[in-house]
Amino acid sequence: MSVNKVILLGYVGSDPELRYPEKDRAIAYLSLATNELRGNTRTEVTEWHYLVFGGQNATLVERYVRKGTQLYVEGYLRSREYEDRMKIVRRRTEIIVDKFEILGRKI
Repeated sequence: MSVNKVILLGYVGSDPELRYPEKDRAIAYLSLATNELRGNTRTEVTEWHYLVFGGQNATLVERYVRKGTQLYVEGYLRSREYEDRMKIVRRRTEIIVDKFEILGRKI
């Protein structure tokens, strides 16, 4: 048995980017920041996550979520390789979001 489950609570770092790779199939991308305190000095460390929303979730995110919005998300990890503009092969780990909840805006 194996489990691939991600739960995050953080703040959106960029406005959603909506794309249509196929007709009538929307995908939205955005970044999410989570913070934690580490070490004896309790230094705050920020981790950035790349989120992917599909279908109805993509259109809802594009309509209601902006930079600074606090989100709760559930999903799973997926890694993919792609070639950038300089023809360098890159690897990106993404969180494919199944469920999300908009919690508010950062003050």
